[in-house]
Amino acid sequence: SPALPRQRFVGACRRAVEPCPSSLGGVWPGRGSPAARGPAPLPSPCEGSPSPSRASVHAGETDVQLPGPLVHLGLGPPLGCELTASTKSYTFQVDKEDDSDHILALSVVCLTDGAKDECNVVEVVGRNHENQEIAVPVANLKLSCQPLLSLDNFKLQPPVTFRLAAGSGPVHLTGWHKIMHREDASFEEDDDLSEEDEEELPPIMPAKK
Repeated sequence: SPALPRQRFVGACRRAVEPCPSSLGGVWPGRGSPAARGPAPLPSPCEGSPSPSRASVHAGETDVQLPGPLVHLGLGPPLGCELTASTKSYTFQVDKEDDSDHILALSVVCLTDGAKDECNVVEVVGRNHENQEIAVPVANLKLSCQPLLSLDNFKLQPPVTFRLAAGSGPVHLTGWHKIMHREDASFEEDDDLSEEDEEELPPIMPAKK
């Protein structure tokens, strides 16, 4: 008979880890044939395995698709700012004459040293398609229960303002600044047969009888 599954502790989670089906001939113990047992169960979140949506996300990457010609992705500097009782907001903006597209990818927002055990609400302030200012809360942090929150590379286009709507902080935001350079897809067709360069062809003479 197969050995009993081992016990594994991950943080506060405790679960039985079943033997690998490949070591048992492709059959889960006590579950019959592969057709009867169905697909193998997905890992439990307490195993610490990343979810499928997060498994392919890396710091500094972006999947933003912009219209127009091909773009070249360039990794800009890391982004970081701190919101406190004295500095409630931080605005990130780029030069209006800059032809590149800029993307902010926020990865983590967290409380830092000196924070009180109070609710700290962080908002993102931007403009919608009608150029109206809108504020969207993205994090509610408290030292005793949630001092840190992963934003999973939440993508924004500047200009954008981060504002501490409630609490005194300090709250630190971390992310990446992506620069997307557009390639010029326009081109002029060369007219090799222009009047200036075209060689003069001799006239066609009628055939002699």
